[in-house]
Amino acid sequence: MRYYPMFLSLSEKTAVVVGGGKVGLRKTKGLLGAGARVKVISPAWRAEFEGLPVKLVRRAFRASDLKGACLAFAATDHREVNRRVEREAKRLGIPVNVADDPAACDFIVPARVRSGELQVAVSTSGRSPRLAAELKRKIGAVLKGVPLSAIPTR
Repeated sequence: MRYYPMFLSLSEKTAVVVGGGKVGLRKTKGLLGAGARVKVISPAWRAEFEGLPVKLVRRAFRASDLKGACLAFAATDHREVNRRVEREAKRLGIPVNVADDPAACDFIVPARVRSGELQVAVSTSGRSPRLAAELKRKIGAVLKGVPLSAIPTR
């Protein structure tokens, strides 16, 4: 599959994460870091969700949960629930990421390295997350030595 790389502004936009486990938590933290308003739908969630500035909805996913969302993430341990999230998001024209099925995704989330305003994204189009993580680690080590003042501005 081919992907078009871009950085998306999520400031003050709503993203829905369905799933309260480890993957859902990682997606939620990334969305919050980008300034998104996050709604998490799950019958249960990890304790780490409790301290985050998110709307937590403790129940099973409903199609109406995606109303007003600009992005959806299906991040449960239940394949059928993830499929329902995918189908409803696509029906509504909302880009969706399905954690357990890269082929079902409208977009994938790359491995990212951040240093202030500088961001570098690495993607293997979902084929090798291990390689992407290793490249992220190496790029991060290089960027630690680069002061942002050395990067020219407009």
